[in-house]
Amino acid sequence: MQLKIMPKKKHFSAGRVPLILFLCQMISALDVPLDSKLLGDLVQPPTITQQSPKDYIIDPRENIVIQCEAKGKPPPSFSWTRNGTHFDIDKDPLVTMKPGSGTLVINIMSEGKAETYEGVYQCTARNERGAAISNNIVVRPSRSPLWTKERLEPITLRNGQSLVLPCRPPIGLPPAIIFWMDNSFQRLPQSERVSQGLNGDLYFSNVLPEDTREDYICYARFNHTQTIQQKQPISLKVISVDELNDTIAANLNDTEFYGAKPSKERPPTFLTPEGNESLKEELRGNVLSLECIAEGLPTPIIYWIKEDGTLPVNRTFYQNFKKTLQITQVSEADSGNYQCIAKNTLGAVHHTISVTVKAAPYWISAPQNLVLSPGENGTLICRANGNPKPRIGWLTNGVPVEIAPDDPSRKIDGDTIIFSNVQERSSAVYQCNASNEYGYLLANAFVNVLAEPPRILTSANILYQVIANRPALLDCAFFGSPLPTIEWFKGTKGSALHEDIYVLHDNGTLEIPVAQKDSTGTYTCVARNKLGMAKNEVHLEIKDPTRIIKQPEYAVVQRGSKVSFECKVKHDNTLIPTIMWLKDNGELPNDERFSVDKDHLVVTDVSDDDGGMYTCAANTTLDSVSASAVLRVVAPTPTPAPVYDVPNPPFDLELTNQLDKSVQLTWTPGDDNNSPITKFIIEYEDAMHEAGIWHHQAEVSGTQTTAQLTLSPYVNYSFRVMAENSIGRSVPSEASEQYLTKAAEPDQNPMTVEGLGTEPDNLVITWKPLNGFESNGPGLQYKVSWRQKDGDDEWTSVVVANVSKYIVSGTPTFVPYLIKVQALNDVGFAPEPAAVMGHSGEDLPMVAPGNVRVNVVNSTLAEVHWDPVPLKSVRGHLQGYRIYYWKAQSSSKRNRRHIEKKILTFQGNKTHGMLPGLQPYSHYVLNVRVVNGKGEGPASTDRGFHTPEGVPSAPSSLKIVNPTLDSLTLEWDPPSHPNGVLTEYTLRYQPINSTHELGPLVDLKIPANKTRWTLNHLNFSTRYKFYFYAQTSVGSGSQITEEAITTVDEVRAVNPRISNLTAAAAETYANISWEYEGPEHVKFYVEYGVAGSKEEWRKEIVNDSRSFFGLKGLMPGTAYKVRVGAEGDSGFVSSEDVFETGPAMASRQVDIATQGWFIGLMCAVALLILILLIVCFIRRNKGGKYPVKEKEDAHADPEIQPMKEDDGTFGEYSDAEDHKPLKKGSRTPSDRTVKKEDSDDSLVDYGEGVNGQFNEDGSFIGQYSGKKEKEPAEGNESSEAPSPVNAMNSFV
Repeated sequence: MQLKIMPKKKHFSAGRVPLILFLCQMISALDVPLDSKLLGDLVQPPTITQQSPKDYIIDPRENIVIQCEAKGKPPPSFSWTRNGTHFDIDKDPLVTMKPGSGTLVINIMSEGKAETYEGVYQCTARNERGAAISNNIVVRPSRSPLWTKERLEPITLRNGQSLVLPCRPPIGLPPAIIFWMDNSFQRLPQSERVSQGLNGDLYFSNVLPEDTREDYICYARFNHTQTIQQKQPISLKVISVDELNDTIAANLNDTEFYGAKPSKERPPTFLTPEGNESLKEELRGNVLSLECIAEGLPTPIIYWIKEDGTLPVNRTFYQNFKKTLQITQVSEADSGNYQCIAKNTLGAVHHTISVTVKAAPYWISAPQNLVLSPGENGTLICRANGNPKPRIGWLTNGVPVEIAPDDPSRKIDGDTIIFSNVQERSSAVYQCNASNEYGYLLANAFVNVLAEPPRILTSANILYQVIANRPALLDCAFFGSPLPTIEWFKGTKGSALHEDIYVLHDNGTLEIPVAQKDSTGTYTCVARNKLGMAKNEVHLEIKDPTRIIKQPEYAVVQRGSKVSFECKVKHDNTLIPTIMWLKDNGELPNDERFSVDKDHLVVTDVSDDDGGMYTCAANTTLDSVSASAVLRVVAPTPTPAPVYDVPNPPFDLELTNQLDKSVQLTWTPGDDNNSPITKFIIEYEDAMHEAGIWHHQAEVSGTQTTAQLTLSPYVNYSFRVMAENSIGRSVPSEASEQYLTKAAEPDQNPMTVEGLGTEPDNLVITWKPLNGFESNGPGLQYKVSWRQKDGDDEWTSVVVANVSKYIVSGTPTFVPYLIKVQALNDVGFAPEPAAVMGHSGEDLPMVAPGNVRVNVVNSTLAEVHWDPVPLKSVRGHLQGYRIYYWKAQSSSKRNRRHIEKKILTFQGNKTHGMLPGLQPYSHYVLNVRVVNGKGEGPASTDRGFHTPEGVPSAPSSLKIVNPTLDSLTLEWDPPSHPNGVLTEYTLRYQPINSTHELGPLVDLKIPANKTRWTLNHLNFSTRYKFYFYAQTSVGSGSQITEEAITTVDEVRAVNPRISNLTAAAAETYANISWEYEGPEHVKFYVEYGVAGSKEEWRKEIVNDSRSFFGLKGLMPGTAYKVRVGAEGDSGFVSSEDVFETGPAMASRQVDIATQGWFIGLMCAVALLILILLIVCFIRRNKGGKYPVKEKEDAHADPEIQPMKEDDGTFGEYSDAEDHKPLKKGSRTPSDRTVKKEDSDDSLVDYGEGVNGQFNEDGSFIGQYSGKKEKEPAEGNESSEAPSPVNAMNSFV
């Protein structure tokens, strides 16, 4: 059955002053309920329930109705005042008052005028307990005046100008709604360019020709009287620039020459508001409307910002194409400076509106009705706020308290009236008036003094039925004065119900947040006050929830086939469910193809329209559940092969046979998806100790659907089941309901118990604590026990909290102890634990090892022996012995180093150890110490020993200096570790021939005091390999090797040279050869450049050590200088030589100069050059020099390249005479090599370098271009002289 909505939870307070009543319904928490059982004998002061608005605008064509309704016991009588004086309605035949009501009806439709009854009205409702008053109701008739007649001149504007069409509607009551239309009553279109302002004017940011019309009409609609007033039409004509010029031309004679110009684009300016700043005041709670309209061309766009903050997100709206900013529900926080920005492409303009938000009075805490019993105390509080702060005034029964009869139980303190020891005569109605310059608030609140015993208003023996695990609300509506206290009891002998499990609401309702099966029973509500007691019984039944244990499943079926949806419902046996099938949340189609039996919906001959969502809804009188599935209809396809997949998860988990340490779990298997289920895996969650973590519980065969599970005490179990087949494991099922097992004593004790002291006088006992699952109950603690192992002391025990460590202080040093740690909880102790052995804390050993002996095994190894210390002196766990040893100094006393001690530790109770890695021929010192867990004991007496000589290390360095024709000098540094006394050095060497074969080995002994040795009588220009090592009396050390070469001969080695430099030149390349005398393996380079020029040498590297090189990419008919040098430290070079390349040869292809297309191209180029020369002449008419060189550089065509003789591409254009070299009286030898001494006088000498060349017309380009040195090309290619084609194209 339906339950009432649960009110807000409140708790009882034993010392609370009973100032309010608890009522059966929460209409008004302080109102006396007008229940039929109470109306007969309870009195109540009047309360205004309905009244007309403060500002009451009436329609003058209808009767005036001024409302005033009130309730009270006995029913109140009504009276009115008008303009502050009594309004005698009996004297005016047009005024009547409704029976049983204070509402006035003024009949002005038959006669009279509405203006006659304008004024301020106030209603008073009165009975024997007091008087309540209404607000001041200002009655005014609505007005819709006509427009004053005016003559409106037509407006003519030029295209692009701004315009404001004024509306200026007549002042009406209430204000009119303004809109602009044409003669056809069609609204005029508005946009960012044309829009209506808040004042009703129509603004044009700029006018266009299409704005021309004669019927701009402003309309004013007065909604109260449902009338519309119309302004005279306004005519507008927009003239374009062309039209304006035609008009001007028609009125001017031929001698006048001027016309209208189009309107210039201009930055924005504001049409409204004016100036840079303005003020705006608005009342709290109203809508703040700010407006900025701008003119400009192009049309400006308006933006809004708040200078000292951001605009409120959910209360900010833009109207009129963002020209109007509106903020709803404004408050004082919205005060500040708002800036509107008008912007177009030519600029922006700003206007700041300073907004101040004032506030009419508004309630913080309005006074509430008081129902008191005689002798009680109470307060009326009236708190309001506003801007400015409102004034608070009190009235009693409509009369200011200052002139009202005195009441000794009443004391006024500002916004509070305090009542003490009230009596029945204290009953009255009080009015609180809060007012400032922007308005007022008036509130009535009565004080009703009653003495009434408790009454239960809820019917007796109501039966409540609730679904399990849902809240149950049991009503107990009551009334009484003084305020009754409410208690609830369950059963006939039950104790009062408390709020640890239940919720007791202020209105008497008892709430059971989660109703369980054991919540079923009879509940008694008892209400008490000092005048008596009342009680009432209600009954509660808990029902099992309705569940869908087999839901319909998503289906894809072929058109024309059959589909079945299954819906199995499980419900309480006492409830009868109703199962309904829906399609797409509506009724099933009325079609015989749809059939419903107990658990199935079957659709035969499925069509495309049958697709959709099908819902199974199960309803009982207490609850309802539903489940849906989607049907998708597809075209018929061949029967697919069966799809194999992991099983669907089990569902409908249920716990039965719930015992202390076992429970039976039952489930329903999901679909096996064409692969039989082989087993079920059961997992559990302990919501109390490890929420969210699932543990393995059990596995059962795939044919079982139940399992008997063994449980642990004090665990809040939830179970889930997974199915497994040959494909894999399903996802887990939904969790079962929770089951909390009873607490029991622990089954086990902590593991890993240890006793180990951290100080010489303590014993630290540690253990691995039990987890929450192993605790078996609340209040887990540990009993820690200990005693000395070798004594007869009794066990000492202490019980500690759920920790993992306990420290025993004051123990002897390193004494064995027996330790036990036993778990216990609020139920009892775990089984007796086994004792483990530990030790109290260790201290440093007291005795040093004695009789230390050293046996030197060889030059790098020694054996140390010592006698063990007594075990009692160790005072801890013996970890071993530690040897400290260091090198005091070498026996030769040549090296003294900082003493660096080395440490070797030998584990356990050893009495000897080996010291490896010693330095031969050295003196060592050592001592031995015993080590326990605390640290080291004292050191034994230092013991010294010597290591014998050993073989030396390799010499530190070896280098060969001063190679000559038949000798080499060796220099070296002695070994860094001689490891004894050096006796001599051994030098072994052998020659290496050009095929890297080794020659005979020569042995040579050198005294130990030498560090330099010269070998004579060696072969010249021969490589030798040297092997060098030192010796002591023990033997030879490691060797060092080196290689060196004797020189070829002493003279040539000092002065290598390059001679016989020759060059064999062709048209664009030259072969350079030379002879070299000097050392082998020298790398050569060739440097060359144009003879007579100042450009840098161009360098080419010669691969390997060959004595020839080919230069490529040379310019034909050009003299070059060349030299050869050697890389490396020697840096010698040859003398320079000069050669000249051959002249350019005629192409073997057809002479393009005779081709028609080429002649036409040259003519076109020549014509273009002539035009450019003429233009240059005009621009430089004062004889300026045309910069040929800059034009050539700027316009050179990179695509025109010289023609190669071997590939047939375009080359230089020339005739037969042009193939002559630019020389005077010289001749090229047959080998095409140009010798410097053969060069005669040539035009190269007069052309400022090789780049000065003749053009086709015989002019010398060098006189315009200056001395221009072309940069060398990369690689082996050199720069070429510009061809005639390139020279002509440089002007283009």
